[in-house]
Amino acid sequence: MSGERVFSGFRVTGEQHIGNYLGAIKNYVALQDSYECIYCAVDVHSLTTLEDARLVGPNSLQSATVMLAAGVDPARSIIFVQSHVPEVIELAEYFAMLTPLSVLTRVPTFKEKVQQQPENVNLGLVGYPVLMAADILTYKAALVPIGIDQEPHLELTREVARKFNNHFGDTFPEPKSVHTETPLIRGLDGQAKMSKSMGNAIPIAATEEETTRLVRSAMTDPQRQRRTDPGRPEVCNVYSLHEVFTPGRTAEIHQQCTTAAIGCVDCKGILADSINETFREFRARHAELNAKPDEVRAILRDGAARARVIAQETLAEVRDRIGLMPA
Repeated sequence: MSGERVFSGFRVTGEQHIGNYLGAIKNYVALQDSYECIYCAVDVHSLTTLEDARLVGPNSLQSATVMLAAGVDPARSIIFVQSHVPEVIELAEYFAMLTPLSVLTRVPTFKEKVQQQPENVNLGLVGYPVLMAADILTYKAALVPIGIDQEPHLELTREVARKFNNHFGDTFPEPKSVHTETPLIRGLDGQAKMSKSMGNAIPIAATEEETTRLVRSAMTDPQRQRRTDPGRPEVCNVYSLHEVFTPGRTAEIHQQCTTAAIGCVDCKGILADSINETFREFRARHAELNAKPDEVRAILRDGAARARVIAQETLAEVRDRIGLMPA
């Protein structure tokens, strides 16, 4: 195993869906084979956009349960809840002193959030990338698995690390990104990125019946009006999902679709079966863990204790570098 450390935080604003699994969670599990991995339920981050804060705790437990069921192994990785390691908040405050407001307001995702919630442009929202930098650098992570849309945040993390190192001496690495090879997963509407908030997602913990019902609602080729019309797989979102979940049959499905040997209902049925087969083992493990929330909480407490050992070492070094008076 490499001596390099991986850090990633997962948001806790709702159910994890198949886009989350393919874009992030599957990668989390694979990285454990090669790196020292630290995975965090970023509950404090979630407060910047979540209207009902009472959901943060239950959602944190729910999201962590999904990660464990998917294969994040607490014997090989650290998994915990962000707010259970308060040193991160302290480090974010030090980093905030080094980060110009003008830089933060230029971050693309901040501009998007301002448009989405113009009545709630809070300090936490503009400082989101600073807290993200603290999350990563507290553990001196060398690698961060992220989506392409998060790259500006990671670049800002590198800038924060450089600025701190220039001011106070070499302390932090400049982490590199690890991008998943999974293509963009569009939602059931066939247009936007899969998102629970947009109502176009398939939760990975859904039942087989729910999965089948959701797949049946998916948009296909808009020009295919009758069962006897030839389909166009290249513009059909259901076919693009077959490329992920039914890779061994895509040529067959392509041929049958373009010759109208199968209709959209048939195509969706095959896809639903493939998704259900893919997640059958996960769902059994998820049901088992879901019935034992105290066991999951114990894993998260142990993870926080292990994470705090690293965090306290980093913060002791940071305070000394800055020149703060010892307690």
